Order: sequence, then structure tokens, then C-alpha cells
Amino acid sequence: MLSSQVREQLAAELAEAERSRVPITPLTDRYPDIDVVDAYEIQLINIRKKVAEGARVVGHKVGLSSEAMQKMMNVDEPDYGHLLDTMQVFQDRPVQTSRYLYPRVEVEVGFILARDLPGAGCTEEDVLAATEAFVPALELIDTRITDWKIKLCDTIADNASSAGWVLGEARVKPGDIDIRNIDAVLTRNGEVVAKGRSDAVLGNPVTAVAWLARKVEGFGVRLKAGDIVLPGSCTKAFDATPGDEFVAEFAGLGAVHLSFE
Repeated sequence: MLSSQVREQLAAELAEAERSRVPITPLTDRYPDIDVVDAYEIQLINIRKKVAEGARVVGHKVGLSSEAMQKMMNVDEPDYGHLLDTMQVFQDRPVQTSRYLYPRVEVEVGFILARDLPGAGCTEEDVLAATEAFVPALELIDTRITDWKIKLCDTIADNASSAGWVLGEARVKPGDIDIRNIDAVLTRNGEVVAKGRSDAVLGNPVTAVAWLARKVEGFGVRLKAGDIVLPGSCTKAFDATPGDEFVAEFAGLGAVHLSFE
């Protein structure tokens, strides 16, 4: 367990790395006794500061919820982060790659909530009952840690390596599609680079959202009506470089795209 002073120091280092786009060495290398509670508290320090400066929390993301992503990052449990309105990117506007350090793209079936979710006792049934619609989504992830050399507490402290999000236009009600059986294809510059299915996310993306609702309550956070929730990627993440155009197509759910310059 770290002291409050050290948590504040590490939060400030991560915030400066994001601003300057100069990465820092892993927190876990310098503070091997850092634990998950420390990491979430560091994340919350920076989220609260951004909100105080005018940003708005519009949702949450689950990270590392697929076997592919857990293997890629060498971890064995999910994590979560916050989505801010200032992080939104758009289908019709190329992303300035230089705003990020090591940008990558993930394919996600997003949730839009119509009602607040319960906390500790949240079930999959609660999630489905509260969901207004599923939506095709891409998450833009990044790390403020040098060369993605992260362990679980590094990515948690760094807002679960979240940096941006974009939604497609389609909205499909839960009763109109089987959330466990949505095939997804990701192309980069017209070439298929990944195929996946929604059940790669903990067997069911709804399971990830219920886990998130239960997890965040312990940190004084709740999932609320209107929130966007990204439950995790159904493929591995792909590096984004200037000139790249990504398109994710979801069976029965439409498409979403994102370009970089």
C-alpha cells in the first residue's frame, strides 16, 4: 500500500506524461508494493482533476476482458477506466496521431444505459434490463508507460490505458440481437486484420458490464442512465499510425470507422 503522497506524485507523473507525450517508466518497477487499490486511487485522482477542470464522465470501460488481450498484456484479470467527453473521437474527423504516445485500436460492442445499474449485487439480468441499446464501437487505447511495458497496476493507474472512443450510428435493442453471438471483422486500410466474436469478452459482454458495476461501487463510482459502457475488445489491439483507416463491421449491428493522420 502506497502513501497518499506517493499516489499523488504518481498521478501527477501520469498526467504530465499525457500532456507532454513523454512516457514514464513503469510504476510497478519503482514501487513493487503497489496494489490494485493504490492503482485505482491514482486513476481517480486524475479523473477528479479533469472533471474539476471541466471534463464530464460519460461512461466507463472494461479492459483486458478477453483472453487475447490478457495474453497480450500478460495479466489474468480485467480492469476498468473512465470515459470522458474530452476523449471522444469521431468517424468524420481523422485523429491526430501525434496527440498520443502509442495509439492502438480495439473492437467493442458498446452499451448505452437507459437506467442506473445497482452496485454490489448487479446481475447480468440487471444489465440487460437497464440497457437501452448496443452500439458498434472502437476504443482508442494508449499508454503513458514506456513501450507498453505494463503490469496490471500500471494500466489501472493510467485509466486502464484508455485514450478515446468512437461510436457507430446503429442502435440495436437487447431483445433484437444475441449479444453473445455477434461476429466482428476489423480491417485496416482495406485489409482484414482480425476476426472475432462478442463472446470473447468473458463469454458474454453482459458479464463484463455486471462485473464492472460491482467492482466500481467499492470506489464510490456507479454506472448511470445515459452512460456508455465499453465491455472489452473481442480481438487483440492493433497499432495505429498516420494514414491508417480502421473499419469494424459487426453482424447485425452495423459498422464504425476511425482514421488517423
